Amino acid sequence: MRLAVINSRLALVDERGAIDVAAVSAGIFSPDPQAIYQQWAQFTAWYAASPATIAAAEATPYGADELGAPVPQPRQVFAIGMNYRAHAAEAGLGTPESDPVVFAKFPSSVTGPTAVVELPSDAVDYEAELVVVIGKRAHRTTRQDAWTHVAGLTIGQDLSERLVQFRGPTPQFSLGKSFPGFSPIGPVLVTPDEFADPDNIEIGCTLNGQQMQKGRTNDLIFTVPQLIESLSAVVPLLPGDLIFTGTPSGIGWARDPKVVLRPGDRLVTHAEAIGEMTITFTAA
Repeated sequence: MRLAVINSRLALVDERGAIDVAAVSAGIFSPDPQAIYQQWAQFTAWYAASPATIAAAEATPYGADELGAPVPQPRQVFAIGMNYRAHAAEAGLGTPESDPVVFAKFPSSVTGPTAVVELPSDAVDYEAELVVVIGKRAHRTTRQDAWTHVAGLTIGQDLSERLVQFRGPTPQFSLGKSFPGFSPIGPVLVTPDEFADPDNIEIGCTLNGQQMQKGRTNDLIFTVPQLIESLSAVVPLLPGDLIFTGTPSGIGWARDPKVVLRPGDRLVTHAEAIGEMTITFTAA
């Protein structure tokens, strides 16, 4: 299943175009894209039982500029630092071994896949990430059961203002990564069954046409099931919550000379079987 938010309404998408969920379900489900995660079990059961209805439904074409964040108002947004070995090495930091490095991105930073993001300074970096969307409450969940709590996967950028992030004496990861628009996600949510292997997905990004990051999620230090197990041991994960799972190597701040985002830049982030999102930047 592939879900999108088109002109603020929840839609199924396939090769024909977009199918409005409220219309095709005859009002069983709301057009509100955030509400569906509270009804995820019912929705997936309806979807599995309705192939003929969905196939016969009217599908309409849509443009990228009509797409919104597939989870527009998550209650919690978790992010994982240094979760690829090559990225930990380029950052000059030790590789976490026993527990993931966790911080929060505040929900007000979430935006859609074609956003124009204002740069608060000349020290903003990019970080392509696979993002997990929770579909069923997870608390003290084991890694063996973790995928059953996942609604789907999407693409994210963990945009980072490095001066705020690293100003001391204690780093301010959450603040540096939560300016408006600093958590773009999209273009669609894809359920785990759509992937050949949901634990091995290519992800990366280009900046103004130049490849900056490219990796595969089988290089994650802590896999998606391990992250869900670790996070849910402390915090209940709620339907619609997001987990930014970490970034592969190639970030701008680790390069010599450093690469930072500038007004007018075009950042395209892609993930296998999900698609791509294009973020552009403007001056404050």
